[in-house]
Amino acid sequence: MEYETPLFFHVMSYASDADRDVVGMVSGNPDWEPPEALRDGLREYADFDATRFQYPPSEGLAHLREEIAARRGVDPGQVIVTNGGGEANYLAMARALERRPGGDVILTDPVYPYYPGKTTLLGGEQVFVPAEHDGQLDPERVRDAATDDLAAIVVNSPNNPTGAVYPRETIEELVAVAEAHDAVLVSDEVYDHYDLSGSFVSALSVDSDHRVVTNSFSKTFAATGLRVGYAIFPHDLVEDAKSRHMLVNVATTRPGQHAAYRALRDTDPAYHEANRELLRERVDAFTAALDDAGAEYTVPDGAFYVLARFEGFPGTLENVEKLVDEAGVAGMPGEAFGSAYDDWLRFALVTPRVDEAAERLATYFD
Repeated sequence: MEYETPLFFHVMSYASDADRDVVGMVSGNPDWEPPEALRDGLREYADFDATRFQYPPSEGLAHLREEIAARRGVDPGQVIVTNGGGEANYLAMARALERRPGGDVILTDPVYPYYPGKTTLLGGEQVFVPAEHDGQLDPERVRDAATDDLAAIVVNSPNNPTGAVYPRETIEELVAVAEAHDAVLVSDEVYDHYDLSGSFVSALSVDSDHRVVTNSFSKTFAATGLRVGYAIFPHDLVEDAKSRHMLVNVATTRPGQHAAYRALRDTDPAYHEANRELLRERVDAFTAALDDAGAEYTVPDGAFYVLARFEGFPGTLENVEKLVDEAGVAGMPGEAFGSAYDDWLRFALVTPRVDEAAERLATYFD
């Protein structure tokens, strides 16, 4: 079987090996500080008794699951703490395809590349629905694409790469399509704390046995190396997901779970607002420079990515490498996210050198 291998690490490696200084805007690794409570949790854990350095409960530490459940308004028994958001999405998609082996998985175009890769890995069939020009998803297009073979609909809001934040009506309609076809909506909400529009709505707000919500502390607390995420399943889907999690991963990091718990419990909301304000400033600075470069671009309502299109410079891997070599800026090729934006490049605004990168692009395309 051949799998689609995402290009992120290839582009990062190419930029790292370049013979010149390169501003990296490839991967979503936040450059701002994690909250102090997260660091406190790790320091605290270092002095715990040796028994707490052994295997944790497979589904996650009880106090973390209870904290997540209280904040999300669910039963702790519905929560599985995972090895980051990646495993959370894997478990959710696997559970959907266990219910309908070989079934269709509806994905957006453009799409976060790990979703189609997981679909292939799990034996599903990829079905793509193009996003609208503003990155929004038309539920009617999803409904038209759905058949009796539908196993799952996988969405991400706030969205990577478009920055779209789906309104309540879209979420409700997507759940309705999943229910109508006895399928599962997988709602990846990893960027929920980076809603720049104030309009984010979680799929948990729709009461249904046909939706799974996934999330991660990687982005929330600027700690992608912590590898702590979670999935919230309906009661009738969660037990088999726990079994798969145990067989594949046993459990995720015990110190990391405790640190995530401390960060959840003790971090002031001002931490998140400061990060959102930083992103708003970076979006303004970067898009102003793109105006100077004569580029077309998206303005994100959430997450921290900007898509840009430069006339005569399609979003291919070859052109991304050319931009590294000749402009000293590393982004992602639009073709990595599907066909809808294959003329575009994606830039992650997670570097303090956003202004410098923008100037380099404006100069290069002048």
